[in-house]
Amino acid sequence: MNDSVYLKERCPVWMEGAAVCLLDQRALPHKTVILRLARYEETVGAIRQMAVRGAVAIGMTGGYAMAQAALTAPENRFWEVVERARAAIGSARPTAKNLTYAVERVHAALKKAPDVPAARRLALLEAQALYRDDARMTRRIAEVGLPLLPKKKAVLTHCNAGWLACPNWGTALAPIYLAHRKGKSVFVYATETRPRGQGAKLTTWELAQEGVSHALLADTAVGHTMAQGEIGLVIVGADRIAANGDTANKIGTYGLAVLARAHRIPFYVAAPSPTFDAECPSGREIPMEERSGEEVLQVSGLNTKGEETSVRVATAGVTTRNPAFDVTPARLIAGFVTERGIVRPTKAAIRRFLNQARRRSTTPPA
Repeated sequence: MNDSVYLKERCPVWMEGAAVCLLDQRALPHKTVILRLARYEETVGAIRQMAVRGAVAIGMTGGYAMAQAALTAPENRFWEVVERARAAIGSARPTAKNLTYAVERVHAALKKAPDVPAARRLALLEAQALYRDDARMTRRIAEVGLPLLPKKKAVLTHCNAGWLACPNWGTALAPIYLAHRKGKSVFVYATETRPRGQGAKLTTWELAQEGVSHALLADTAVGHTMAQGEIGLVIVGADRIAANGDTANKIGTYGLAVLARAHRIPFYVAAPSPTFDAECPSGREIPMEERSGEEVLQVSGLNTKGEETSVRVATAGVTTRNPAFDVTPARLIAGFVTERGIVRPTKAAIRRFLNQARRRSTTPPA
C-alpha cells in the first residue's frame, strides 16, 4: 500500500520491508511528512524525538522496531543485536507502559524460534498481530464509550488520544468518532496542551479531518468553561495506569481532573489493557519523564508569510521545569473505558479486568 492508503486507514506507523514508516507528528498540522527509517537505531531516535507519540502508537513503533532489528541483524550476531535492541527500544521513553509491553511481546515470540530465519519471521508476524490487536481494541473502546457522551453539552479532551496516538479509532476520541459516523451531534473542546501543543496541533487537525465540530480551548480557560456549564464529560487517554488506578497522562491532566470534580463533571480515562501496569502499585512508582526546558521557552508555527519559524517567549536566562506527564489519583476518575467495558478505578476491579484480558490473550483460537 502507498502512504495515502495507510493514512486513509488512520495508521500512524507501518512497515515496508525492513523499514519502519512513520507519519512525522512534529510536522503537523502544516505538512504531511513520512519518515522511512532503515535501522532500529533510527526508529529509537524517532521515538525519543517525538516524531511518533501517544502511548499505543509508541508501543506499535517499538514492536515494529524489534521486528526491524530481527530482520536486519547479521546472522552471526543475531541474538547480540536483538538483545541490544530490546534494551534500547524499551528505554526510549520511560512513562508509557505500552512500549515495554510491545517490546517484550515481540521478544518473547522470536525467542520461541528454532533458528534465526524463523525468529525473523516470528518477530514480524508478532509486530503485525500487535497492530491488529490495538486496532480491534480501539473499536471496542469506541463502542463502550459511546453511551457516555452527553446529549446537550460538550466533551472536553486533553492532549491527543485519537488515531495519531492509537491506530484506527484512538482511545479518548474513539467514542466521538463513532458518534459522528452514526450521525449523532457531538461537540468537542480540545485543550491546547502546553508546552508542545499536541491538542492545538494534532487533536484539532484530526477532528477537522473527520468533520467533527470542535473548538480549541486555552489550557487556562478550562475552569471558566466548566463553570459556565458548557462541558458534560471529560475523557482523556493514558500512558500508564497503576494497579490501584492512579493514571499517568500528559501534563495538565491532573488539573483537569480536579476541576472536573469541583464542577461535578464525570472524568473518564480511555485505554486498552496493555496500558495497565499490574506490577506498578501506585502513581508514586510510575517513572516520570522530564523533557528539555527549551520546549517551554520556545513556540513554533507559521509566520504571516506562511513560513515555519520558532520564537522565544520568556526572559533570557530564565530557568524552567518541564515535566512531560502528571498523575491523576484514582479517586478523581469515574472509570476506565476499555475494550472489555467500563472498569472501576479500584485495585480489585483492575485485577479482575487484567485477569480476564490475560485469559483471553492466552486462549488459542477455536
